[in-house]
Amino acid sequence: MRRFTEGFYGYAVALLVCLVGAGVFLLVTPQSRDEHIPRVEYSITVANFGHEVPYRVWAPRNDPAGWVPNSNRIAAGNAGAKVLFLGYATAEREHAMFAQSDEKPAAGFASRMANSDKAVGTQQIGGATWERRFREDKNQRTLVRMLPDVTLLITGTADWPELAQLASVLQQRPQG
Repeated sequence: MRRFTEGFYGYAVALLVCLVGAGVFLLVTPQSRDEHIPRVEYSITVANFGHEVPYRVWAPRNDPAGWVPNSNRIAAGNAGAKVLFLGYATAEREHAMFAQSDEKPAAGFASRMANSDKAVGTQQIGGATWERRFREDKNQRTLVRMLPDVTLLITGTADWPELAQLASVLQQRPQG
């Protein structure tokens, strides 16, 4: 019996016992193969943002099909401006984020959020012109719309058609 507790055979037996134990553990442990992205409700954050800013807030009237809202927050921008962020997992499971602020200068806010100050074209979405920006090293696409009182951005790793889906469901909310 001593030869199974010493030397190479002892090592092999101990290794085999460990592997069998790990295999049994993996077999009896429940495992889910279903993807789970937590859904985070943003309506209260949007309403609170509307109470904090002096302009009518933009927000999705509904979420694009298959998209999951998974984050939202209000943050401080430059010079006392507030910034609303709504994050999504898209139908293709890429990341997209909607941001808006009245931060001045608007071009500086847009460049900071897009990680780029270079336009690569424009895109018509719902009758409105959006500027496209692209940062290749981060695989980040951004749609920018600068209005007189607010700057709107949609940015992320999602492709242009997916970002346009989010832009197409944006609407101004009543001031409240």
